[in-house]
Amino acid sequence: MNDIVNKPVLDVEDIQEYLGIGRRQAYELVNSGQLHVVRIGRRIKISREVFLTWLNGQH
Repeated sequence: MNDIVNKPVLDVEDIQEYLGIGRRQAYELVNSGQLHVVRIGRRIKISREVFLTWLNGQH
């Protein structure tokens, strides 16, 4: 498993692996508007801090 603690910016695959969810579910999450994501071309990047804040229920 990738250690997200050492990565300041995450990919959808990192979130998928960390949460133990499928690819479709991971993309649904990042496209849901619940997380601030940055799109660079076709790539989707998520700040580790944004992800962990969301995961801990802090807004």
